[in-house]
Amino acid sequence: MKKVYVFGNPDLVMDSLPLKILSELEKQLPQIEFVAQDPNEESDFPENLIVLDTAIGIDEITVFDSLEKFAKVPRVSMHDFDALTNLRYLQKLGKIKTVKIIGVPATLDKKITLAVLTASVAAILSQLSR
Repeated sequence: MKKVYVFGNPDLVMDSLPLKILSELEKQLPQIEFVAQDPNEESDFPENLIVLDTAIGIDEITVFDSLEKFAKVPRVSMHDFDALTNLRYLQKLGKIKTVKIIGVPATLDKKITLAVLTASVAAILSQLSR
């Protein structure tokens, strides 16, 4: 069974949409295991990681095939150590080889997001199965 890791913060409106629709995604895509995960907690991510997360600065659901697609921002303290920083670190250590991030805009309607995500996740996983 394929796994999709779902990142987000349920306490922040701008970072919680993927978590809010998680139970519906699980119902619509029962062949996929969705794992709600804090991206900065220690975890055994697979070498070929698929992530569902909120992405700032996009207007539609977008699939990113590389961490290099994201802008680098200055790191001043450990509070700046976010999901992207941790994924880059894990990739540099060789713990993950490839990352596909399904970016969800924070401002999308939940119903629209659910419909588009269901199709996007299914398409990505069918491509990876080939």
